[in-house]
Amino acid sequence: MAVIVDIKTFAALGAGVIGSGWVARALANGLDVLAWDPAPGAEKKLRENVANAWPALERVGLKPGASPARLRFVDTIEACVADADFIQESAPEREELKLALHEQISRAAKPDAIIGSSTSGLLPTDFYTRALHPERCVVGHPFNPVYLLPLVEVLGGERTAPESVDAAIAIYRSLGMRPLRVRKEVPGFIADRLLEALWREALHLVNDGVATTGEIDDAIRFGAGLRWSFMGTFLTYTLAGGEEGMRHFMQQFGPALALPWTKLVAPALTGELIERVVAGTAEQVGSRSIKSLERYRDDCITSVLAAIDGAKARHGLRFED
Repeated sequence: MAVIVDIKTFAALGAGVIGSGWVARALANGLDVLAWDPAPGAEKKLRENVANAWPALERVGLKPGASPARLRFVDTIEACVADADFIQESAPEREELKLALHEQISRAAKPDAIIGSSTSGLLPTDFYTRALHPERCVVGHPFNPVYLLPLVEVLGGERTAPESVDAAIAIYRSLGMRPLRVRKEVPGFIADRLLEALWREALHLVNDGVATTGEIDDAIRFGAGLRWSFMGTFLTYTLAGGEEGMRHFMQQFGPALALPWTKLVAPALTGELIERVVAGTAEQVGSRSIKSLERYRDDCITSVLAAIDGAKARHGLRFED
């Protein structure tokens, strides 16, 4: 099966936070971008989101030809995908909606174009069942902000050709991303399952009056979060075991796993809990706008990425390490 790997035209269906992020990343990589979203005012919001992201993309480095002017917003799905070399759908997480969308996308797309979905948990075998060419349909699940964070989880469904997964990985890598091949179809894939466990515990701590939203965020950003930016959980715990490494860590701290520290079942989302979380985050945001916080976040991410790249170079490590 022939598929396109060297892409020139990127199609984005859905122009919300994630879709806008894909558009910004594709434009920064010097591609022509076609975008479609049926929501009122979608084009205006999309162009505003790209403009807000562009300073951060300039800091990390633009590819030759990169320009927001290469974005064209169109009125139909067919106009969006017909000439695209690669297609990324970022519609809301409703299976019936994705079933209908991908049936339409698959019929209008070029026969050698890979079709990706940004879904964060729906399984490709389920929502690609009505696609004309399920063999070239994959999931490419990114992380916000898509235009800066490199991770993208990639997997296929039961009828996806292995060559399509390989091609998608190559395409995402060409966009400066770090593709993570998900070995099995499981709800939530890998990263969101880990984040969901942390999110549940955070809600329990707020619900039980142990800490405010700001205090919980401080516990992450001044502790484990600093390590997580360059070293994951398993390697971090390997170092915690000293010279004997992970074996000693497991022997020393493994028994603590039996202690009732965590509550893996989510708390009931009562009105009181929702209001407590909303009030806490409103205090954290203060008088700052969301767009200004996005720019602050992007500045921090680009600074962290640059610092990690510099440290890797000094230690003889590669981007993939």
